[in-house]
Amino acid sequence: MALITFTSDFGDRDYYVPAVKAKMLSINPQLSIIDITHKIENYDVAHAAFVLKSVFREFPKGTIHLVAMNGTSNITDGFIGVKHEEHIFLGPNNGILSLLFETEPGIVVQFADIHLKESTFPAKDILAPIAAKVASGAAIHDFGGPLGQFRKMVPRHVKANKKEITGHVIRIDNYGNLITNIEKTVFDKLNPGKFRIKFSREILTHLHQTYDLVEPGDCFAFFNSLGLLEIGINHGHGGDLLGLRYDSPVFVEFITETNIIE
Repeated sequence: MALITFTSDFGDRDYYVPAVKAKMLSINPQLSIIDITHKIENYDVAHAAFVLKSVFREFPKGTIHLVAMNGTSNITDGFIGVKHEEHIFLGPNNGILSLLFETEPGIVVQFADIHLKESTFPAKDILAPIAAKVASGAAIHDFGGPLGQFRKMVPRHVKANKKEITGHVIRIDNYGNLITNIEKTVFDKLNPGKFRIKFSREILTHLHQTYDLVEPGDCFAFFNSLGLLEIGINHGHGGDLLGLRYDSPVFVEFITETNIIE
């Protein structure tokens, strides 16, 4: 029996999360349901996508990932199931699932009208029953037909050349550390050996191994477990103290003999 993960912006002070779980368990009491988080910022699909994208590959192949975000929004065009890298994602067709993948998913299913109904709580009434049945052995094809195109959102992309990488903050974590979309693989490919990392009014000329290799109050930069450049202030909220926020630019300038500043 497949695992089900559950991600939402429902919080933990209302009945929404247990109601969705109860619906799934009423169909199959043997299900294993794992909460990824329900403390996504309200309506923040970029936050939800970042969290799920960062962890879904850690779960066994075949896991079903239920995503409940903005399901009643007027930009939501029904509900879909997506199979990608042998994981199955169920959620609203509002662009959020497109943010999880760098490549086109192998299978996209639009759930048929018979499974959809007017609901102010589609996570419980629509997605939960399908998740429970798929985890119990059904295929997503049992609930609809192929969908050629689904709604997509376009994330910020890194601009990179031999002189510079321009990236952006894509997440400020609970500690105030700033995670960027600058990937270590890109950095390693272009790095001639010397570089400057520029953000806010700060310039760093080397990477650290971890947060605590600088003094409290000093800035750090390193590539985190996701392979993404992370910057911040040791024992301080980097977002607030540096004046940076989601989408703020971060630059890596490569130093060559032609652009050395004395």
